[in-house]
Amino acid sequence: MKKIVLASASPRRKELMSLITSDYVVITADVDERAIEDGLKGEHPLVVAKELARAKAKAVYETLGSQRQAEVAVIGADTSVIIDDKILGKPSSKDDAREMLTSLSGRTHSVVTGVAVITSEGENVFAEESIVEFSPLDDYQKNLIEKYINTNEPYDKAGAYGIQEGGALLVKSVSGDYFNVVGLPVMRLSRELSCL
Repeated sequence: MKKIVLASASPRRKELMSLITSDYVVITADVDERAIEDGLKGEHPLVVAKELARAKAKAVYETLGSQRQAEVAVIGADTSVIIDDKILGKPSSKDDAREMLTSLSGRTHSVVTGVAVITSEGENVFAEESIVEFSPLDDYQKNLIEKYINTNEPYDKAGAYGIQEGGALLVKSVSGDYFNVVGLPVMRLSRELSCL
């Protein structure tokens, strides 16, 4: 079994990786995500998520010497919230967060996590999609949104919500892998790693 390297500083991904194995290390590298997204303008969001995941894993893999490369599997991941074929990034302000959460309310949207597993034998890149439905935009939902944007939670999350935190109150239903919405498709990744 190869040693697992998680190429992510996300505390949520660390928690989810721990569901698969406790035997892993975290190494991160700087990746200019915006430049990659700009270079992929017009591409399907699934393609963008996979390319971002690949770039993160590859950046870490390339920092390792050839001996370590032969011993490890480096995992990169990127999660996107998509509505109307538009990727919602992290909100830059309260107004931005309010606008995102309001636009998601009463509708379904897609949450896609691209995952790249890089080893000396090659790359395995895939994407997992979950469908999330937000509650209708009534007075109760509007009040929840106002309370939520006054916490610190929305501002480091794509789509301005964390389903594992206070954002759960905004959500009516999830179809697909719940953990994928949090940031890592645990079941699929576990199966992929079992083949190494």
